[in-house]
Amino acid sequence: MSTKVRTADTRERILTAACEVIAEIGFEKIRMRMVAERAGVSTALLHYHFDTREKLFTEAMTHSFAHTAVDVDRDAETAPAAVVLARILRSLLPTDPELRQDWRLWQELWARALRDETTRAFAVDLYAQLHTWVADAVRRGIASGEFTPTDVDALSTLVLSLSDGYGIRLMLRDPTVTLDSALTAIWRQVSAALGLPDAVPVD
Repeated sequence: MSTKVRTADTRERILTAACEVIAEIGFEKIRMRMVAERAGVSTALLHYHFDTREKLFTEAMTHSFAHTAVDVDRDAETAPAAVVLARILRSLLPTDPELRQDWRLWQELWARALRDETTRAFAVDLYAQLHTWVADAVRRGIASGEFTPTDVDALSTLVLSLSDGYGIRLMLRDPTVTLDSALTAIWRQVSAALGLPDAVPVD
């Protein structure tokens, strides 16, 4: 294994461990030693890659989003546009244990962003990346003739806002909101804007 590959593998293990530990105990309680132990590396090696908790946190958030996007977009150029868009919507909600972990990371990000300007700017940038992700999927569908033309940016903002709102209720285990009802409600807005059937596409 080359040095470059080993370095990438080490960073991957550290970031995966950081996501797990931050989601479990929160950013304020985390210690670099905890992440190093979870990743199976020395504290010195962890500090070599990430010299501060703040840098580790932002890199972990970026890693989490990138990992989800790669999986969701695996066949974005060949799958029906509605299927890809529905897949994105599911990934924006806490639909499985991994995504529930991602949601805990986002909750830590929101809390910290309200108190720290650097984190606030990072959060705004991460939302911009999410917006682009949704918007690009909608534009592909419009370009292929699968979707009715619409205000893409407005729809993307609506999708993210609805996903945040329903996602919080789901994370709180609010008995009045289920995953199916949340997804159906969001898709209802999307399908109306894009001229699609009411039923959420099955992947």
